[in-house]
Amino acid sequence: MTGRIPILDVEPVIGCGRYVATAVVGETFEVSATVFRDGHDAVAASVSFRDPDGKVRQWVRMRKREPWSDRWFAELTPDAEGVWTFTVEGWSDPIATWRHNAEVKIPAEIDVPLVFTEGAQLLERAAAALPRGYAHERRLLRDTVKAVKDERRPPPVRLAAALAPDVTAILDQYPLRELVTEGGPHRVRVDRERALYGSWYEFFPRSEGAYRNADGSWTSGTFDTAAKRLPAIGAMGFDVVYLPPIHPIGRTFRKGPNNTLSAGEHDPGVPWAIGSDEGGHDAIHPELGTFEAFDNFVAATRDLGMEVALDLALQASPDHPWVKEHPEWFSKRADGSIAYAENPPKKYQDIYPLNFDNDAEGIYAEILRIVRLWMSHGVRIFRVDNPHTKPVDFWHLLLDEIHQTDPDVVFLAEAFTKPAMMHTLAKIGFGQSYTYFTWKNSKQELYEYFTELRDSAHYMRPNVFVNTPDILHAYLQYGGPPAFKIRAVLATMLSPTWGMYSGYELYEHVAVRPGSEEYLDSEKYQYRPRDWAAYEPGGPRAGQSLGPYLTRLNEIRRAHPALHRLRSLRFHWVDNAEILCFSKRELTSYGEDVVITVVNVDPHNTRAGTVSLDMPELGFDWHETFAAHDELTGQTFHWRQHNFVMLDPAVEPAHVLTVRRWGT
Repeated sequence: MTGRIPILDVEPVIGCGRYVATAVVGETFEVSATVFRDGHDAVAASVSFRDPDGKVRQWVRMRKREPWSDRWFAELTPDAEGVWTFTVEGWSDPIATWRHNAEVKIPAEIDVPLVFTEGAQLLERAAAALPRGYAHERRLLRDTVKAVKDERRPPPVRLAAALAPDVTAILDQYPLRELVTEGGPHRVRVDRERALYGSWYEFFPRSEGAYRNADGSWTSGTFDTAAKRLPAIGAMGFDVVYLPPIHPIGRTFRKGPNNTLSAGEHDPGVPWAIGSDEGGHDAIHPELGTFEAFDNFVAATRDLGMEVALDLALQASPDHPWVKEHPEWFSKRADGSIAYAENPPKKYQDIYPLNFDNDAEGIYAEILRIVRLWMSHGVRIFRVDNPHTKPVDFWHLLLDEIHQTDPDVVFLAEAFTKPAMMHTLAKIGFGQSYTYFTWKNSKQELYEYFTELRDSAHYMRPNVFVNTPDILHAYLQYGGPPAFKIRAVLATMLSPTWGMYSGYELYEHVAVRPGSEEYLDSEKYQYRPRDWAAYEPGGPRAGQSLGPYLTRLNEIRRAHPALHRLRSLRFHWVDNAEILCFSKRELTSYGEDVVITVVNVDPHNTRAGTVSLDMPELGFDWHETFAAHDELTGQTFHWRQHNFVMLDPAVEPAHVLTVRRWGT
């Protein structure tokens, strides 16, 4: 049944209501619906927004997308975490119907006395329906009733009284509604802002402070030595410190440098090969330190205004306690051996995947215990390794149970897989998603992909990494320092959340072999201490780090609320296939914040072209001129609809232009 007044195609509604749309505290999102009615009487629509306690926090009249359409929309802004609900309401608007009839009939002198009688009756009903405390508004409506009834006045004057702006404003806020039909309620999970906005820095604690001994062995870095790196990370403007697995590492089939099959005596192994006789997912690698040392690391991170994200990899090395205690949790081959992980042609002999078809309840209870253990040690963000290789219903149940008690916990899905799986993981509760950004390098690819991400923003939040320990795209291998700048600008300006793996700021770009996306001497397989001091002022490599540029990009992000959001992303035309232009716009307490980014995506050549702006999308008239401040160079330009740009990637590959419209 559609109801007396049909309400159709409500958005955002995910999977016919099976899943929950998402937003963050303070984020404005749009609700839309098709609302119409039979006959010629006026129809209107509104939306009620209830907080997690069921209290109506916002009631908003919806507006038509186009005057001739039946598509209505309104904007809502939640101010607290939890599951909110919105209900679209369609209703007959008798006063709007009367206004239309009166504006037609009275000038034509048709049924004039009857029209005014009907109008007076409607205004009296509206006055009586006003809430308590609105005595002034009630008096105004009743005075208007007297004016409408006053036959001594000319009809146009009586009509003007009914159509006066102050009367219209009252009736818009407190309309007289008939035949009210509801569509909903529909759920929206509201998360904390970090679920949408933030800058991530990934590094391996074991490499920070590690050194080789005279006998060829290594002394590992620890949480204490890694904590010494935190001030520099915080100074670059990062919000989240992401750690690969910190658990004991198995020795059976341990991988050596560059993924060799035979590890040496002193090779540390891959952190994702979790588990040994020293413990499993609920233990810390003894070389890194104790739980007390980890707690101190988390506290030090928090003191610097950042937080820790911990890797959650649901797999085991052959030495994991699970293998002995719960062999039924793993798949066996025809020869009776346990099946190791494969992604042909890649083989991961040091990792056993879990089989969720065997003792699903036991596995679920164990993973829930492990997640809550690390939550108790201050971890509120988990980067989940390969969630697409585990059952969707497992994740749906686990994330829902965690969010019921701890709605602030954020789960990032590291899933480079088919779109259907990536989108489904987002719908069932993953607060963030890895993306295909690494492989989107051309202007057209970026335009198409980020248009798709923007249009999915009501349930999928991208976390755009420029590199990872095992993804070094050819664009970075052969693009030189300009390529690193370009990708950083794109990531930081296009996506509310972006991330990088340590070494990006040092332009690390050498692959293990041509055609590979693996780093040479990858940190996945060995210690990789970096001489950070060499890049500081006075050091032998001073000025050769990308760190200051990344710092500036993060400063721009923090200063401009428009960059904290995805829904307002818009692309603008440039008559050069290598220059991309896009903007974001956000209403703030001081007015409107507008950021326009223009990027030359060709790291090898200077490119020039004309940027043609969609001025209304920026809040300007088509022929308006405005001052645009370049946050990267300090220059100020006077821009209009059409603007010439020339970008030399060796000097500066981008304009990041900010426009603040005060008091709008």
